Amino acid sequence: MSAQPEEAPAPPAPTEAARLRAQIAADRRADSWGLAFDRDWAKALAESGQSYSLAPLHNVVRTWQHRLAAAPDVDAYLDAGRIEAGFVDLDDVVPRR
Repeated sequence: MSAQPEEAPAPPAPTEAARLRAQIAADRRADSWGLAFDRDWAKALAESGQSYSLAPLHNVVRTWQHRLAAAPDVDAYLDAGRIEAGFVDLDDVVPRR
């Protein structure tokens, strides 16, 4: 059995952040999501500058790609009236040790 390194996911294109920001600006959640993306991006830029790594920037892009991709499903779930108003506190279900 030979040990082969796992394929690393391809990094997003350099223009992907700008494309995501444009998508967010066109979304109905633009007011809150735009600010959140800008905050995440600024933090990632600072971390990237300190660590000399592009990983923080790629993580922000991937996270926001997933959020935008999941948004229609979340909207459909909420529009279907499946809001779970009642919930059970985890402490009631799982006893403390």
